[in-house]
Amino acid sequence: MHSLRKIRDIGIVAHIDAGKTTTTERILYYTGKTHKIGEVHEGTAVMDWMKQEQERGITITSAATTCRWKDHTINIIDTPGHVDFTGEVERSLRVLDGCVVVFCGFGGVESQTETVWRQADRYNVPRITFINKMDRDGSDFMGVVHEMRERLKANDACPLQLPIGEAKDFKGVVDLIEMKAKIYKDKVGAEIYIQEIPSDLIKPAVKMRAELIEKLAEHDDRIAELFFDEKPIPVHILKDAIRNATINFKFVPVFCGAALKNRGIQLLLDAIIDYLPSPADVPAMTGINPENGEQESRISDPNSPFSAIVFKIMTDPYVGRLAFIRVYSGSIKKGSFIYNPNRNKRERISRILEMHANYREDKDKLVAGEIAAIVGFKETSTGDSLCDQNSPILLEPIHFPLPVISVAIEAANKAEEQKLGIALNKLISEDPTLKLGFDEESGQVIVKGMGELHLEIIVDRLKEEFNVECKVSVPVVTYKKTITKIVSVEEKYVKQTGGHGQYGHVEMEFIPLGLDKGIEFETRVREGRIPKKYFQAIEEGTKEALSNVTSGNFAVTDIKAILLDGSFHEVDSSVNSFKIAAIRATKKALEKSSQILLEPVMKLEIIVPNEYLGRVLEDFSLRRGNVKELISSDSQHIIRGESPLSEMFGYATVLRSLTRGRAVFSMEPAHFQKVPKQIADKLANTENS
Repeated sequence: MHSLRKIRDIGIVAHIDAGKTTTTERILYYTGKTHKIGEVHEGTAVMDWMKQEQERGITITSAATTCRWKDHTINIIDTPGHVDFTGEVERSLRVLDGCVVVFCGFGGVESQTETVWRQADRYNVPRITFINKMDRDGSDFMGVVHEMRERLKANDACPLQLPIGEAKDFKGVVDLIEMKAKIYKDKVGAEIYIQEIPSDLIKPAVKMRAELIEKLAEHDDRIAELFFDEKPIPVHILKDAIRNATINFKFVPVFCGAALKNRGIQLLLDAIIDYLPSPADVPAMTGINPENGEQESRISDPNSPFSAIVFKIMTDPYVGRLAFIRVYSGSIKKGSFIYNPNRNKRERISRILEMHANYREDKDKLVAGEIAAIVGFKETSTGDSLCDQNSPILLEPIHFPLPVISVAIEAANKAEEQKLGIALNKLISEDPTLKLGFDEESGQVIVKGMGELHLEIIVDRLKEEFNVECKVSVPVVTYKKTITKIVSVEEKYVKQTGGHGQYGHVEMEFIPLGLDKGIEFETRVREGRIPKKYFQAIEEGTKEALSNVTSGNFAVTDIKAILLDGSFHEVDSSVNSFKIAAIRATKKALEKSSQILLEPVMKLEIIVPNEYLGRVLEDFSLRRGNVKELISSDSQHIIRGESPLSEMFGYATVLRSLTRGRAVFSMEPAHFQKVPKQIADKLANTENS
């Protein structure tokens, strides 16, 4: 267990342009992984290796790397900040033990910051925070801390540092643990000079340290005892208390720096080691034994039965299909076989690769706590579990957001059709937020994604990476439906052949849920009526039928499917027969039900100079926009609100025109809402035409 405590599996997450990749590039430089600092704005960042990332200066796909710091191994996943690629953040946080949330010292808590914070909450990921860009005019360290507490409800966010100097005069920090000033004097930030705290900062530093100790005393008896006895508290006891409270979600350490100016990164690395959990610190991973349906767990131990999850598939032009996995228990070796319970298949491990963005290094073995890529898997997909066949376990899958926008794509000519199909299948295997449908009338493939930029990147990759000539329609909104009353159905799938037949029998009830509740599945079958090993197939069939959409139909959401009863055949029943029965039952229920149409609504944050506020608000109102909050300052306003996605196409161009290019905005999915009757009638006419 000793080696496990020397591992950190972390992610770098934030709103777009907060400085995630710049921070990661400095981490790689100071840990000796790279010998030259890559820059996002120059297109030389190691972690932004895709052509589209380098051209746009943004992160599109999560990139993994491994580095070493003070005899610890740090596995890092650098994630995108743009909302269109939030699925990359989702799958990364699913397999990480901790994360660093980067904030812009000027922008503070921005819209996508709230999203990644909620994602970290959903997967119970402890975090530390890094307020970046302290060298920028207008940066406000304590202002961002207050925003974290108010907007993120992070009442346990507590500074462990105090910045020295503001804007261009930012030169270091006061370490509130050691009560020393740590100053950066050289341009590359390699040397940290430890000095006494400047006289003008002694009083606020003493006050903030007292607040820190008082907060820790709430969670640590040793701190409380020393605090009430007015005795000095040793540094190692403070660090232990911070670590324990952080891992147990009772404390969020706050650090600061200026990544672009190479300030604050080594201290951030120390914090990753000191305060974020190792694989040995996290709870045992739980899952379902597919043979008996019972819950089981796997502790993070190289000697336990092997278990892992595939969180990313990538096609490499040199080595082929790569499956990125996080190992939770046990170990595997190159050349061995592993079992995939989702597919009921054995897969061979041809190679094990330690990844550094798009570079790779061969390994012979992989053990609990490690993250790496596997070459050789033929059928394994994102979200699949991997395990020892003698000790099977199905881990909780990764949940991805549903697409909200689509385009129609068709090959430019007959010769391109096969190439288009192959390319789309590869892209789908890499990106679970990308969905395909087919319009039988037009012969077009319908590609659904998370936003305009997401689909723009997909089309660009089809043309640049796969050399496919294709025609693309303008983007359209992906609407959904939900039912308005309870529907009960029964379906029996029986098929006789020369050998074993097929038999699946289900009785199901479908209940409408409140808006934005998604899809739920529940079993209420009496014991013995249907074996537990078929429950997952029934759930998969139900969800597949609810979300299987072509351009002429709408997916169904906000619904609860309940398996009430059924029967099975000792010989003829199979996973596939029950899945087909569930699909048919679900389709029958939808035909019997009355439905309403739902549209995706986006959450927006618009930063606009004072003189343009009126015209921006007027335009926003015409887009069926709803202003939730208006924050004003001397020079600008921040508008926070919601608007249907259908009204926001091309908004970037309109906003630039309205404000002479001086306003900026960010947008992310909020929820679905009922479509107004006049718009629903228009869409219904389109659907039926």
